[in-house]
Amino acid sequence: MRIAILEDDVALAGLVEMTLAEGGHTCEVYGDGQLLTRALHRSTYDLLILDWNVPGLSGLGVIEWTRANLEVAPPSLMLTSRSAEEDIVAGLSAGADDYVIKPVAPNVLKARVNALARRVYPTIAPAVETFGPYSFDTRGEIVQLAGETIGVTAKEFALALLLFRNLHRALSRAYIFEALWGRNPNLPTRTLDAHISNIRTKLNLRPDNGFKLVPIYAYGYRLEALAA
Repeated sequence: MRIAILEDDVALAGLVEMTLAEGGHTCEVYGDGQLLTRALHRSTYDLLILDWNVPGLSGLGVIEWTRANLEVAPPSLMLTSRSAEEDIVAGLSAGADDYVIKPVAPNVLKARVNALARRVYPTIAPAVETFGPYSFDTRGEIVQLAGETIGVTAKEFALALLLFRNLHRALSRAYIFEALWGRNPNLPTRTLDAHISNIRTKLNLRPDNGFKLVPIYAYGYRLEALAA
């Protein structure tokens, strides 16, 4: 997963980042809540790990901001030293998906993050996933439109399935790049645009087929399912 960590204690932030990186996650650290909300305007994260008391905007304030400003708010885990019952209730009531009190053992943190990921992003998927007239055979990497097979490359298949699995969720260019080519790929920026253009054409993503692929200026792309 791509995770944003809001923590102004540099040493603790480094420990959390290292712990989650060992679990296969990619992390970016922010020491100020307002810096994180600015980043959320240009980047997509699968999970937010938020301290409560930080400069700029509190972790609780970030949760409220995501719910007011993002079409799909990422799940959030509060990681804080505030252990009073009323604080836990306030955090969960504000929309936090989990609440962990510092200090926390690294293995426990990894387990809580993985448990939250399983709840929000189930990993068990059927061999064939269907979205309207489109079907994706994930084993054979075959995509069909109304029963007709469409010739796509492996990367085009992965990109199309990523977009369909995230319907109505805006995905940043960085998020898509990382999902398809790994972190910091040595590729021209137009590579993604070329793949987007290919799947838009090959899959005939237009209102007649019930879907629309929308570019989001200075951010990325969003696939929308249209009402019948």
